[in-house]
Amino acid sequence: MNPDTPVRRPRHRGIYLLPNLFTTAAMFSGFYAIVASIGGRYTEAAIAVFVAALLDGLDGRVARMTHTQSEFGVQYDSLSDLVSFGLAPALVMYTWSLSALREYGPMWGKVGWAAAFIYAACGALRLARFNTQVAVVDKRYFQGLASPSAAAVCMSFVWTMEKTGIAGSTLCFVTPVLAMVTGLLMVSRFRYFSFKSLPWTAGEGVSFVWMVVAVLVLVLLAIDPPRLLLAVFSAYLLSGPVLTLWGRATHRRVRRGT
Repeated sequence: MNPDTPVRRPRHRGIYLLPNLFTTAAMFSGFYAIVASIGGRYTEAAIAVFVAALLDGLDGRVARMTHTQSEFGVQYDSLSDLVSFGLAPALVMYTWSLSALREYGPMWGKVGWAAAFIYAACGALRLARFNTQVAVVDKRYFQGLASPSAAAVCMSFVWTMEKTGIAGSTLCFVTPVLAMVTGLLMVSRFRYFSFKSLPWTAGEGVSFVWMVVAVLVLVLLAIDPPRLLLAVFSAYLLSGPVLTLWGRATHRRVRRGT
């Protein structure tokens, strides 16, 4: 090598600002949900988690559109999801309802924080499993309930009850079941449709019917957003077990027929 030849410096691997701004905003929304719940503003906390879900859906799209994907962004997004869809919903449910179980004795108090922890831990396990299997799983389906959807079920429940005027303390024996069921579904093997193969997600045109459906959904959201969100995401939560068990039953019938 010629000693006069200048040594090329290694290329600096920078951090892309735009997609990570969306990720940071999503994490801020999750953090705000925690702060709002501590202050007793549970409706604001629930809405903040939905804002985090919206921003979480945008950061990946922005990264792909601007060709700014990076391993840093992937890991940062997972940490943001853990805050927004793991810790935030768990703490909102605890401050809103689960903490009221302490009034029934020390043992019930432990049930309350244990249910919140199970949800948060399952959210972390769900994200870790997703990161390790992202290159080998079928893109059309999620294995287990996705953490944003689990958070949406829980937060739409809180939001609906708050709007109805039902205090979380009166539902303190219902909320642990909700927290543990949604948490365990996140780490289950039930298959959930990912919606990644739909036309609008692939940049393709859609039929006129979908535009009519979109208008109807927007109208319903404007009329009663918490109840609509609760109905939609509860149906999605149930779709995983139904889809998986239906597929297994169909497979068994085919095998018996052959």
